[in-house]
Amino acid sequence: MSLLAAERPLSTIHDAMLLDLDGVVYIGPNAVPAAPEAVDKARAAGARVAFVTNNAGRTPARIAEHLTQLGVNATPQDVVTSAEAAARLVSERHPQGSQVLVVGDTGLRQAVRRMGLVPVTVAGDSVVAVVQGYSRSMSRDLLDQGSLAVSRGALYVASNDDATAPTEWGVTPANGSFVRVISHATGVEPIIAGKPMRPLHEEGMRRTGARDPLIVGDRLDTDIEGAIVHGAAGLLVLSGVATPQDVLAAPEHRRPNYLSWDVSGMNDTHPGVDRIDGGTRCGGWTVTRTADGPIAEGSGDRLDGLRALCTAVWEDPETDPAGPAARAALAALGW
Repeated sequence: MSLLAAERPLSTIHDAMLLDLDGVVYIGPNAVPAAPEAVDKARAAGARVAFVTNNAGRTPARIAEHLTQLGVNATPQDVVTSAEAAARLVSERHPQGSQVLVVGDTGLRQAVRRMGLVPVTVAGDSVVAVVQGYSRSMSRDLLDQGSLAVSRGALYVASNDDATAPTEWGVTPANGSFVRVISHATGVEPIIAGKPMRPLHEEGMRRTGARDPLIVGDRLDTDIEGAIVHGAAGLLVLSGVATPQDVLAAPEHRRPNYLSWDVSGMNDTHPGVDRIDGGTRCGGWTVTRTADGPIAEGSGDRLDGLRALCTAVWEDPETDPAGPAARAALAALGW
């Protein structure tokens, strides 16, 4: 994968914007400042917008309410959760009315019910599947019941496999950590519905009717890898988790097509990176390859410099993206 140029705003090239939430549209309780206007502008350009999240605990209605409070226009129909993708995976394999043991929270139970399945909490003989999603109040009893049902042969689906989640107290165990409990106890690995796997973005495409979506996120390991898995274009924003050093060191299966400071980048054009003798150039920045590593020089938008630096490093297998020369080049760009 390599960075691409776009002579028109991305929201006029792609038919739908599939936006991650935390780090893209909001950070904790606050909206990313650019988000409300950016979402309206993308819709005005003709793109459909869906908010696609690995969070399986909250319902689409609750998420839409939160977004509206932050000034981002959203309805429950605009929100696509990993809970819905997980419930669909079960519904495609078992008939309506089937009992599904839900190891999770309200959002997951409601998603199962909307698919015509019956959510239960006890591992009875009629349970055909176990669906597991994140819950702040995860109990030992639910983990026990889930393990019993999986060990008896029930289909095992997890909304997502994120090991950790940011909270107001710091980083804490997320759904992937609790999935390890049932998987370790039973020896069974679940089918993963959330990013970076295909089902969640497929649900977003189904919801928007998209054929050529732009996937926008702040994480390389879920959003951007998910875009690549899906064969879609990926825009990485630097308003959340990923840092310039992370981007520079990204393996090929996690490299974005586009870079932006924040979600407003979906409404922008994107400059190309020129290959020049001995290096790369973008905007006012030039990166020269040397025997000791890349050297960045110039002025202007630091993001252009990062584009040039990423291209130079990604195309040179001899360069250590975490080495002193690469770090010095990032420092020259202001990072």
